[in-house]
Amino acid sequence: MAIGRSPQSSSQTPDQGAARRPSRARGIPEATVARLPLYLRALTALSERSVPTVSSEELAAAAGVNSAKLRKDFSYLGSYGTRGVGYDVEYLVYQISRELGLTQDWPVVIVGIGNLGHALANYGGFASRGFRVAALLDADPNVVGSTAAGLPVRHMDELESIVESQHVSIGVITTPPGAAQQVCDRLVEAGVTSILNFAPTVLTVPDGVDVRKVDLSIELQILAFHEQRKAGEEPDRTESVLDRAPGPVRAAAAKLRRAAGGNGKGRVVAEPVAKDQAEQAGKGKTAKGGEGELSAVMPA
Repeated sequence: MAIGRSPQSSSQTPDQGAARRPSRARGIPEATVARLPLYLRALTALSERSVPTVSSEELAAAAGVNSAKLRKDFSYLGSYGTRGVGYDVEYLVYQISRELGLTQDWPVVIVGIGNLGHALANYGGFASRGFRVAALLDADPNVVGSTAAGLPVRHMDELESIVESQHVSIGVITTPPGAAQQVCDRLVEAGVTSILNFAPTVLTVPDGVDVRKVDLSIELQILAFHEQRKAGEEPDRTESVLDRAPGPVRAAAAKLRRAAGGNGKGRVVAEPVAKDQAEQAGKGKTAKGGEGELSAVMPA
């Protein structure tokens, strides 16, 4: 039986923080929330250079958005700037940090201490952004007992007690894909309500649990697409969608054709199958879990 906090107590920490913020925070669109870290990164760089004020155009350019969108985003925060002067940098840093919940300490557990887990444990940007690595966990006896970033790697058997004692609400999964769902289930049962998933698999979670997915292979594939276009290259039009699909997709399509009485070589049936699977994969949401999986990147 899990030792973790009850569902009621597991939601109290973030709810209390939300209660201290203005009520308008509940009406901030998700797209705006996703851009707030970009603004904060640009503003932090300006603050470190002792820049007192910044115009919407300058800040928008630094964050990679247009100025009209930036002004709309800031209106949700109740910050409108001063005509002819711009925005106060220090105040905006505080205001956005408060909205993102970065004015308090957020303990984080990292599960799966391989190469990626080690890299994340050693990432220096966590502490400066309000996150504290509370524990490193792994199930491999050859890894348990080693250290990373000065922290001992503890056994997965301690997960529930660590979540309870450290009041952890954020978990980071860097395990192989086959173990990710089981780890996710244990984190949720222990009381973790937010998960950052680096494993190349889609997680199913109950309502009330937020998941952010980081898939480096997908990001590289998107970059490869743009590189191909910049080079003026076009895919071979004599190939079908199925010919360019991953091996498992081609195998599944061939099996469907054989079940339908085909010879396994036709393309008329196979292309819609591959296309449908690609479209479903692109939706980033499971039918069961209700999980809105958005692309996420580590801050610079």
